[in-house]
Amino acid sequence: MMHTNNTTKKRPSWDEYFLGIMRMAGARSTCDRGRSGAVIVKNKRILSTGYVGAPEGVLHCDDIGHEMHTVLHEDGAQSRHCIRTAHAEQNAIVQAARVGVALEGATLYCQMTPCYTCAKMIVNAGIVRVVAAKDYHAGERSKALFKEAGVLFELIEDTTEMYEDMK
Repeated sequence: MMHTNNTTKKRPSWDEYFLGIMRMAGARSTCDRGRSGAVIVKNKRILSTGYVGAPEGVLHCDDIGHEMHTVLHEDGAQSRHCIRTAHAEQNAIVQAARVGVALEGATLYCQMTPCYTCAKMIVNAGIVRVVAAKDYHAGERSKALFKEAGVLFELIEDTTEMYEDMK
C-alpha cells in the first residue's frame, strides 16, 4: 500500500539546489572579505567546486590578515581588493584542470558577478552559462564580455555585494 503524505514539499529548482551548494562551498573560504563559493555543473552533475582562499600551502587571510590593494579607476572611483587569495571561480576552474575534467558546455554558479579576470577564464574554459546570486560593483566589463562571447549570464538577485570599506 502506498503511503500518501498530505503535506506538499516544494523541491528546490536545479538552480536553487546548486546555488545552495555554492553557498556551502563558500563557507570553506579562508578570507572574511568575501566568503564566496563556486560550483561548476554539467547535465545536473557537479564537475568542480571552489572557494575564496590563499594558494595551497600558503597562510590564509583568516590567520595573518589581508593583502589589500587600492585600485583607482578612470572615473576617480576607488575600490579595495584583497589579493592574497584566488577567487572561488578561479579555484573551481583550477581544481577541474588538476584532475583533467573538461568544462566545455558547463554552467558556473557563483556568489556574485565574476570579476573581469574570472570572466576571461570562464570564457576560455568553455563555460556557457553563469548564474550569480548577486551583482558585483565592478561587474559591467564581465557582463559585456559574456555577452560578446555568447555566455549566458543570469543574475538571481538584483542587489550588489557590498564591503565595509567601499567608497
